[in-house]
Amino acid sequence: MQLKRIYQFLLPAVMALPGISSAQAPKYSNEFLAIGVGARGLGLSGAMSAIVDDATAGYWNPAGLTQVKGNIQIALMHSEYFAGIAKYDYGSFAAPIDETRTIGVSVIRFAVDDIIDSTDLIDKDGNIDYDRLKSFSSADYAFLFSYAQKMKIEGLRIGGNVKVVHRKVGEFAKAWGFGLDLGAQYETGKWRFAAVGKDITSTFNAWSYNTENLEAVFAQTGNEIPENGLEVTLPRLVLGSAYKTNLAKKITVQPSLDLDITFDGKRNVPVKTDVVSIDPKIGLEFGYDDFIFLRAGLGNIQTIKNIDASTSTSMQPNIGVGLRLKNVTIDYALTNIGNTAESLYSNVFSIRFAIFKKQGSVKK
Repeated sequence: MQLKRIYQFLLPAVMALPGISSAQAPKYSNEFLAIGVGARGLGLSGAMSAIVDDATAGYWNPAGLTQVKGNIQIALMHSEYFAGIAKYDYGSFAAPIDETRTIGVSVIRFAVDDIIDSTDLIDKDGNIDYDRLKSFSSADYAFLFSYAQKMKIEGLRIGGNVKVVHRKVGEFAKAWGFGLDLGAQYETGKWRFAAVGKDITSTFNAWSYNTENLEAVFAQTGNEIPENGLEVTLPRLVLGSAYKTNLAKKITVQPSLDLDITFDGKRNVPVKTDVVSIDPKIGLEFGYDDFIFLRAGLGNIQTIKNIDASTSTSMQPNIGVGLRLKNVTIDYALTNIGNTAESLYSNVFSIRFAIFKKQGSVKK
C-alpha cells in the first residue's frame, strides 16, 4: 500500500508541472531546446550563431545552412544526463538545392524512458499484483524544417525555420506547439556577424490531458484535475560575432561570442533588467590544417546563493576536440568541467558526414 500511495502522490505532481494557464507566460517553457546540439557547438558553449556552417545550422542559425558541403550532409548526436536517466538525441540533414539555396530537417528528442506506472498495481480485490506494473516515457520532441539562401549582397545569408514541438507524458498528457525562427549571417574579411530571432511569433504549446483513468488517484491525493491549457515560449534574440585568423601557415584561431537576449523579465544572468536579460556565451576554436580542432567555451554564468546567505558566481566551462577525415567529422565535448555549474553535465559525441553524388556536382 505504501508503494501505491507514493506513486499516487508523485504522478499527479509530475503531470501538474506543464499545466500552465493561458494567462501565464513562463520563462522556461520548452527549455530542452536551449541545451544545444552537436559536440562542436556544446564544446564552444553555444557561441555558434556566427560560425555554424554545417547541418547543425538548422538549430543554431538556419542561415548557416548555405555553407553546407556535399550533396547531402547528415549530423547525429547522442548524450545522456543524470547518470543516464535522461536521453538526449539529435539528427539532421541538409541538402543544397543549388549554389545559393539549401533546405534542412532536424529532429530533437529529450526523454526519460521506462518510468514505472503503478496506478493499477492493486487489483479490484485489494491484492498487490506486480504483473500489473506498466511503464511510460516522458518525452519532448522538436522538428525543425529549414530553408536558407545567399543574398545578392556579398557575404549576406538568411534562413528560417518552421518549428513543430511535441511533448508527451505517457498516455496521460500531450502537447503540440508551433513556432518560427529567422536568422542571418554576414561575413566580411575575417569577421563574421549573426542575428537570430527564435520563436519570433511566440511558440504556443496546447496541452491536453487524459485523466479518465486517474480521477480516483487525484481525488485521494487532494490534487486538482488539470485542465487543458496553453504554454507560451516568448521570443528571444541571439546576436553573434566571430573573428578567424591564422597563427601560423596551418594553424587557425577563431574566438566567437553570442549574446542570448530574452524579454521575459529578470533571469539569473550577468546582465539583467526588468525587461531584458543578456546571457553571454564565449567560445574559442583552434584548428590545424583543417584536420584537428581544439575547442573551449564558457557560459551559463549565474549568481548562486550559498547556505550562509552569501552569494557566489557560477560558470560552466566546456572543452572539446574534433577530427575531420575527408567527408567525415567526429566531435567530442565535455560539458561543465569539474561540475562547477548548476547545470547538466555530460560527455557528448557527434558525427557529421557529407555525401557527394559525383565530382563537381556541388559546392566544395
